Amino acid sequence: MTQTASTTPPATSAAPTTASALTMRPGRWIDGWDAENDEQWRSEGRAIARRNLNWSIFAEFLGFVVWQLWSIVAVSLPAAGFDLTTGEIFWLISIPSLVGATLRIPYSFLVPKFGGRNWTIISAGLLLAPTIAMVLCVGNPETPFPVLLGAAALAGFGGGNFASSMSNITFFYPQREKGWALGLNAAGGNLGASVAQFVVPIVITIGAGATLNLPVAGWIWIPFILVAMLGAARYMNNLSNAKADFSGSAAALKEPHLWLLSLLYIGTFGSFIGFASVFPKLIADQFPEFSGIAVGGASVSLAFLGALVGSLARPYGGRLSDRFGGARITMLAFASMAVVTVAVLLTLPLGNFWLFLGLFLVLFASAGIGNGSTYRMVPIVFALRGGGTGDVSTQRKSAAALGLISAIGAYGGFLIPQALNLSFQSTGTYGAAFVGFIAAYVLLLVLTWAVYVRSGKLGAHLI
Repeated sequence: MTQTASTTPPATSAAPTTASALTMRPGRWIDGWDAENDEQWRSEGRAIARRNLNWSIFAEFLGFVVWQLWSIVAVSLPAAGFDLTTGEIFWLISIPSLVGATLRIPYSFLVPKFGGRNWTIISAGLLLAPTIAMVLCVGNPETPFPVLLGAAALAGFGGGNFASSMSNITFFYPQREKGWALGLNAAGGNLGASVAQFVVPIVITIGAGATLNLPVAGWIWIPFILVAMLGAARYMNNLSNAKADFSGSAAALKEPHLWLLSLLYIGTFGSFIGFASVFPKLIADQFPEFSGIAVGGASVSLAFLGALVGSLARPYGGRLSDRFGGARITMLAFASMAVVTVAVLLTLPLGNFWLFLGLFLVLFASAGIGNGSTYRMVPIVFALRGGGTGDVSTQRKSAAALGLISAIGAYGGFLIPQALNLSFQSTGTYGAAFVGFIAAYVLLLVLTWAVYVRSGKLGAHLI
């Protein structure tokens, strides 16, 4: 990626910094935190930050688990005696994404208000509501659909956790290590979607005989949530200098590139989380014989592979962007997603499950790479639009933009299932939705090229 001296203020000599004293107060509050102070960072800051990162990853991982529980449970409801239409199942799958995306906006401001440790305890504790609600609802086939929908909506608490978790870790790490720390935090959370889709089909079928034991899908996560709460209470910290940046957010909202990059992120992350949530349903509809493969008395769904591949591919999007440019990699991601979706549309009538699975795994990998590359573009775009990478106001605006873009992008988790639902209700197939996805990926590819790749100031630094 090309970089010019004009984007970064000239280096200035500075006196060696001395470690400012850290003061520990009751409630695990820390005063005097300065991650940019090298001596403080080496002596005790790094160990504190790493400990907080570890527990943040665990709590966010559980958030993604809870967020995606209904993606697999909803598909299993008819087999457990629930009388639901296809449209109602799609609503149960998509409503957690709608709520989670909306909650990401206020969640990003709550860490400074309550403290990172305190809010992690609270946000992890809130995950008990959707898990217990699931336990109570899915055990009785007479549960009305509105009640099921309300229980599924509570799972949106898990989606909101991403924003507060990322906001919290941002305060703990110096600029030079934020990318690494936030990448680990994001990847650890994304893997929760895959783990949920792998574990739930197994636990609800072990020893269940002809009847699925759906309440176990909620019960099994409650002990882990309690561990996350206790671990956060005992090992995490609150930073007194963590402040909500409302002015940075207001400035970011006025920046046209915030909205352009949000569209790109809907196409990449939105596709990842949207297809991850709906993949079990697509497999069950198109290839029912493969919706659950019997292994040792339990049923294993291969749907978890999609979220797994997409999660593991995300860091490579950032790495490739560092080498070849974020806009170029994002364009290639959209091109791959469009071509693969065309292949899915053309080969679906063949009824070949392994071809279907292979194509979708490529689609997930492309979306995952696009997640990383689009996210990598954000700070560069804002640096070029502002005072450079070292400008404090630019950094604040960029940080705020990352949170807002992550929230807007998550709405793709609602839009994709609902597009598939609309297609099925209107035509009896999913073909129209896939055509729409192809058109969207092509348009986003053209948008990326037109704004960020063509010759010009932005293009010169992003390709």
